[in-house]
Amino acid sequence: MPALVAGIHALVDFFKTDADGRDKPGHDEYRKAKMTTFQDARSFLLRHRTDYDTAVKDFRWPDAANFNWALDWFDADLARHPESASRTALWIVDVATAAETRLTFAQLSTRSNQVANFLRAQGLKRGDHLLLLLGNVVPLWETMLAAIKLGVIVIPATTLLTPDELQDRLDRGKARAVVASPDQVAKFDGLKAPGVVKIVTGESSAQGWLPFDQSRKQTEAFTPEGVTKADDPMLLYFTSGTTAKPKLVLHSHRSYPVGALTTMFWIGLQPGDIHLNISSPGWAKHAWSCFFAPWNAGATIFIANQARFEAKSLLGTIQRCAVSTLCAPPTVWRLLIQEDLSQYKLSLREVCGAGEPLNPEVIDQIKAAWNLTIRDGYGQTETTALAGNSPGQPVKVGSMGRPLPGYRVRVADADGNPSSEGEISLLLGDDRPAGLMRGYLGEGGTPLGADGDAYRTGDVVFVDDDGYLTFVGRSDDVFKSSDYRISPFELESILLEHEAVAEAAVVPSPDPIRLAVPKAYVLLVGGVAASAATAESIFAHTHARLAPFKRIRRLELVTELPKTISGKIRRVQLRRLEHDNNRSDPLRGQEFREEDFASLQGGRS
Repeated sequence: MPALVAGIHALVDFFKTDADGRDKPGHDEYRKAKMTTFQDARSFLLRHRTDYDTAVKDFRWPDAANFNWALDWFDADLARHPESASRTALWIVDVATAAETRLTFAQLSTRSNQVANFLRAQGLKRGDHLLLLLGNVVPLWETMLAAIKLGVIVIPATTLLTPDELQDRLDRGKARAVVASPDQVAKFDGLKAPGVVKIVTGESSAQGWLPFDQSRKQTEAFTPEGVTKADDPMLLYFTSGTTAKPKLVLHSHRSYPVGALTTMFWIGLQPGDIHLNISSPGWAKHAWSCFFAPWNAGATIFIANQARFEAKSLLGTIQRCAVSTLCAPPTVWRLLIQEDLSQYKLSLREVCGAGEPLNPEVIDQIKAAWNLTIRDGYGQTETTALAGNSPGQPVKVGSMGRPLPGYRVRVADADGNPSSEGEISLLLGDDRPAGLMRGYLGEGGTPLGADGDAYRTGDVVFVDDDGYLTFVGRSDDVFKSSDYRISPFELESILLEHEAVAEAAVVPSPDPIRLAVPKAYVLLVGGVAASAATAESIFAHTHARLAPFKRIRRLELVTELPKTISGKIRRVQLRRLEHDNNRSDPLRGQEFREEDFASLQGGRS
């Protein structure tokens, strides 16, 4: 009898939604009372995509105890429903050649089953860690889906990592396997990776590496070894923070897949959209907008691959392929407006930006050319989109919008008192958002930092009378460069390894394209000359130890660094020097730039 009742309820649910999971008219009250499944919550946000007040007031996070997004949503709904199974799920275009690959939801479901069976055949099981080191190629999406089905925890990594950084991810990430592209194989020469299963995509016969294409020999049917609990770990991100080494951010099968419903809402995605998000794999924003959010909506993930970014050809591809929604970091928007945008007749309906605030000039030029307003949004590696200018709402230039459905925020001063300017925190307890990480993974394996009454983001904002949030800065000196999160502590630790460096402080230096670039103020050890040769040696040292996106681009050799009474370097004072471009201050020294040295030009990025 219980099974019969459940079946009747499921049938009733089916007739209350259309083929893409949207509510049919007249059932709002039903959905408010029963927003217990992922499909319910998704349907509600799609229905109220332009009604911010209703979405915030009535949205409830789904509360299923067991949930596996790849099996219970991607396979069960997108890949099997007649309205979506044959729809293009992933569309990858090489901008230079126009060569393309398209896969439907049904095809990706089958391929990810094969990859899951292949990984299982190599001994991987629920709870094992897999380092994913791929660019925007089809195996990335196949492997992500496969790992989720298996319960394997993925460590997304950028292909820009150095061998030392890869060793850190193998060690602290406790990687049991790695899936990498052929250009990454040589980085593993000399690394300590005992027992690690190494898999390589594409054409490669590297010794000790298994070809990814062997997965095609596996059966197309996949049987999970058991149920997946919604709070089981799923993703492990390494992110810059307040320590010399990146922190480990642990996400669950609930936090990023379910949490990305807010990202879908902010972007304004709808079923059938062709969505382009310009982001590199290995970063949280890639998971946000190149994986979970578009497929939560039933949209096509569109990838425009370029060896080096070139605005004109990208715009031509966006036009030719009728891209409907676009999300890009401010660096890209600043490059796009250098083209004659009026030449392009685009199909864009929604345009978004994230990473740092956009200046009014960029927003105005896009509005004049396309009659579209770039809508900013905000979140962290630790969260999904938690605030944003959602579709249909007034946009305040410079603001990152208002809290999104399911996120309750508090802005408080240093003493914890409510304030119009202060650190933004997320309320926990009964208000805990699904999109918040389980915590930072410590040495003991216990997630920390996302418990108690509130999660402190470390970001300082100003909130106006209408509830709009404007980013002010970081409380821990972390900053953005070309949309990459840069930790001064990590870079300073590398600098201090150089024999000529006694002390160092890294701050952002304004840049017209990247917004900011890392700059180091360096105090030399006694007896070392503050010369061009010394600067070149320090640059070369950091280039060898840091991935291109982290590299120090400017260096100032000084005779003293500003400090507090307790001896801590006052980065805030150095940041102000850079912001004001004050060359007369007594703290200034001799400045050198990366481009001053011919020996450094080969590794520029």
